[in-house]
Amino acid sequence: MKQIRKIVFSLTFFLILAQNANAHPMPSTMVLLKVHEKNISGEIQLPLNELQAAIGMGVNDNSDKLVERLGDSLRIYLMQHIRPRTFDSKSWTVTLGNMRVIETKSRISGDYKELVVEFAMAPPQHYDLRNFYFDYDAIVHQVITHKILVSLKQDWMQGIIAEDSTFQQVGVIALDVPSGKIKPFQVSLQQGGIWMGFKSMVVLGTKHIAEGTDHLMFLLVLLLPIPLMVQNKKWVSQRSIRESFIHILKVVTAFTIGHSITLLFGALGLVLLPNKPIEILIGISILVSAIHAIRPIFPNKEAYIAIGFGLIHGLAFANTLENLELNTSKLVLSILGFNIGIELMQLTVIVAVIPWLLLLSRTNLYHFLRIVGAFLAIIAALGWVIERIFEETNVITLTIEKASTYAVWLLGILVIVSVVSYFFKKDSVVLQEI
Repeated sequence: MKQIRKIVFSLTFFLILAQNANAHPMPSTMVLLKVHEKNISGEIQLPLNELQAAIGMGVNDNSDKLVERLGDSLRIYLMQHIRPRTFDSKSWTVTLGNMRVIETKSRISGDYKELVVEFAMAPPQHYDLRNFYFDYDAIVHQVITHKILVSLKQDWMQGIIAEDSTFQQVGVIALDVPSGKIKPFQVSLQQGGIWMGFKSMVVLGTKHIAEGTDHLMFLLVLLLPIPLMVQNKKWVSQRSIRESFIHILKVVTAFTIGHSITLLFGALGLVLLPNKPIEILIGISILVSAIHAIRPIFPNKEAYIAIGFGLIHGLAFANTLENLELNTSKLVLSILGFNIGIELMQLTVIVAVIPWLLLLSRTNLYHFLRIVGAFLAIIAALGWVIERIFEETNVITLTIEKASTYAVWLLGILVIVSVVSYFFKKDSVVLQEI
C-alpha cells in the first residue's frame, strides 16, 4: 500500500512539474524570418533572464523603460552578434528597427519578459537571397545551454504568409558540444514557385473573409430587405424570386467591384489610409445597412451603397497585402489570388444563406427575423465602433467572437425554421404592411 502511495505521489509531483514547465515559455531565442524580393526582415525575441545572464546587466530585474535607458547599448551588442554572410564569406548589410519589451504574467510560473527586436538584412548585389550563413550567437556565446530557434514567418514562393499562426522551422542554433564552438548556421530555403504563392493567397483570401465577421455581416444585413419592396417609405410587399435573385446579383457584384478597386490601389500603394479609421468606417457601414433593413433609407439603391462601402472594405483587405514587398508581377498575382479567395468565401456564404432567407420571406415570420437581425447588427456595429475607437475589447465584441464559432449551428437553425415556416404557413397568408 505504501508503495502504491509513493508511486501516486511521484506521478502527481511529476505532472505538477510538467504543467509548470509547459505554462512557462521556453527560455530560448526565437528568430522569425520574412523573405522579400531583395532582403530578409523579421524579428528576434530574446528572453530577458537569459540576456541578463549573457551581458551582465540587470535587464530582467529592472526592465522598466529598458529600451529608453539601454536601447543604444543593446543595439551595439546585437549588431556584434548578427553576422549574416554569403557562402564565400561576403557580409550582408544588417539594420535594426524598433525594440520593445513584452511581459507575460502567470500565477503558476511567474513573470516572463522578452525583448523583441525588428531587423532587416540584405545580401550584396547579385548574390542569392535564399542561401546564406546566418552567423548569430547572441546570448548563446555566454549561456552555453541557450538555443536559438530559427523559423520562417513569410516566404511567398513557398506559400508561407505572415498572417499564418504556424511557422516553418528552419533549424536551431546551439553550442556544438564536441567542438565547443557555435558553428555558423546555414540557411538554404526551398525555391518554391509562383503557383504555391498564388494558391496561398487564395487560401488567405478565404480565411480573411471566414474570420472577418464584420465583412460578412455588412453584406448579409444589406441583403436582408432584398426580397421586399417599398411602399410609402416602408417595406411592404414581396419581390418575385427572379427579381430577388437579380437584385442580389447586383448588390454582390457592386460590393465586389468596390472592394476590388481599393484592394488594387491600396496594395500598389496608390491609396494609403491609417487602419483605425478604416475599421471604424466598416462598423459604420454595418450600422447604416442595419438601419436600412428596418426602415428603407436608400430603397432600390442597395447596389450603390454596396459599391461605396465596398471601397472602404477593400482598403481593409489591402492592409493585409501591403507588407509583402513583392515585385509587380507577384503583387498582381497576390491581389488576384486574394480577391478570388474573398469571392469564393462570399459566394459560399451567400449560397448557404440566401435561399433560406428567400424561402422564409414567403412567410410572415420574415418580418420578425428581419427586425431582430437588423437590431442585433446595430448592436454589433456599435460594439465594433467602440472597440476600434478606444482600442479595447468589450462585452459585445467578445460575444460576437464566441457566437461566430457556432455559425454552422445557426445556419442549421435558419434552415429548419425556414422549411417548417414555409410548409406550415396558411395558404391564404398575405404579407401585410409592416
